[in-house]
Amino acid sequence: MDSRLPAAFPSILASPVTLIHWMRRNLFSSPLQIVLTLLALWIVYWSVLPFIRWALVEATWRGESRGDCVAEGACWVFIRARMGQFLYGFYPEPERWRVNVTFLLPGALGAPLFLPGFKRKLGLAALLLFVYPVVATLLLAGGIPGLPRVETSLWGGLTLTLVVAGVGIVASFPLGIVLALGRRSELPVIRALATAFIEFVRGVPLITILFMASVMLPMFLPAGVNFDKLLRALVGVTLFAAAYMAEVVRGGLQAIPGGQYEAAASLGLGYWKSMVLVVLPQALRVVIPGIVNTFIGLFKDTTLVLIVGLFDLLGIVQAATTDPNWLGYTKEGYVFAGFVFWIFCFGMSRYSVHLEGRFRVDDKENRGLVR
Repeated sequence: MDSRLPAAFPSILASPVTLIHWMRRNLFSSPLQIVLTLLALWIVYWSVLPFIRWALVEATWRGESRGDCVAEGACWVFIRARMGQFLYGFYPEPERWRVNVTFLLPGALGAPLFLPGFKRKLGLAALLLFVYPVVATLLLAGGIPGLPRVETSLWGGLTLTLVVAGVGIVASFPLGIVLALGRRSELPVIRALATAFIEFVRGVPLITILFMASVMLPMFLPAGVNFDKLLRALVGVTLFAAAYMAEVVRGGLQAIPGGQYEAAASLGLGYWKSMVLVVLPQALRVVIPGIVNTFIGLFKDTTLVLIVGLFDLLGIVQAATTDPNWLGYTKEGYVFAGFVFWIFCFGMSRYSVHLEGRFRVDDKENRGLVR
């Protein structure tokens, strides 16, 4: 396909002659192109059009109960009737404002970080990293005057998915950097410990780690000592993601030329200063796609917490489809869950592209040929 299509698309539509010329050049320029184009059109006709007819054209959008679903298409009344449970799980309805505040707060506080002229980004970032987690925990869990306690067993739906993914992403990133540096350390003990941890965690599935954290860990704790089930799951997810993050960061560190290390040493910078100020910023810029790919994988892996009895978005959708009042609407539930996951994953993917463009450095500038 022509890489100039997005820029030229309006002009293509403006003239039938131009459109025909573009189709001949990009869709029917050779026998192979003709076959592939016809095959793509057949796939669209066979799969996409029936789905659109089922999901949009013949769907039922309004109603309150199953009796309102009389059309042959999708019954989105099911999603509408269960939306509160899909978003908040079993969180008490009078207290759901706490969930809303918890997730709106980082957006409001983090918005100035994207403004070029904002001068207090470091302080605001520190506030988000160190103060916000405490505030969010108090809001969601409660247990203080004015906020009744809400057990984590009542958390669920999209709320639980965002909690698990958010904690896993934020905690695994710095831990992965530490593990990557540890694996490249010149100290044999530190290098051996970091390598053993990374290889062990990457060698077992996440389900195994969650099972060990939820079921086996309490067996090794003293009598009367126990941790919350959600906390154990968060630790397992974080450690699992950190091992993969470590390898991504290590790949970035290996991509940095040795001259950068020598230049930092020539300036009199010690190990930690050279890493923080010179090497790591370049390494992380190189592996932005890998980092975001790990985040996306972690976000989708949150569905596995169902194995330890936590109902994330997919788990709560599956539970809702077993309700006798809504039997037979499994497809609607899975389509809704898939669409929500796609929105978040696609958003992270596009932001990754934005970061790549923002931090891209021209090759000539890297060589010092352009000042």
